[in-house]
Amino acid sequence: MMRIAFAAVSQGIESELSPHFGRCPYYVFVDVDGNEVKNVESKKNPFYEQHQPGVVPQFIAKEKANVIIAGGMGPRALGWFNQLGITPITTHSRRIKEVLDDYLAGRLEGAESCKDHGAYH
Repeated sequence: MMRIAFAAVSQGIESELSPHFGRCPYYVFVDVDGNEVKNVESKKNPFYEQHQPGVVPQFIAKEKANVIIAGGMGPRALGWFNQLGITPITTHSRRIKEVLDDYLAGRLEGAESCKDHGAYH
């Protein structure tokens, strides 16, 4: 079983992926077994209003996610996720369901640090 966290604009698997992992309003957690979705859970980002470096990776770790997928994240976040044993992945924003399908098909891997959103990362 694997738990994948998605930075989300709204709730549910039909939400759009957020371009910013730490400043998104929601996280959508999807539990998969092989390629089968077992559970989808949406949670409000408890740090949306008061984002501080390092707190979101800890929150994602407490939720037992193995992977975090977002439209973008900075180099410090990438480092924190790697230290916590959580695989960070960045991709262009689209519906989470589409991103999940791409991930499960092996079409997504790795993360690239954002370079143009300095105030956010």
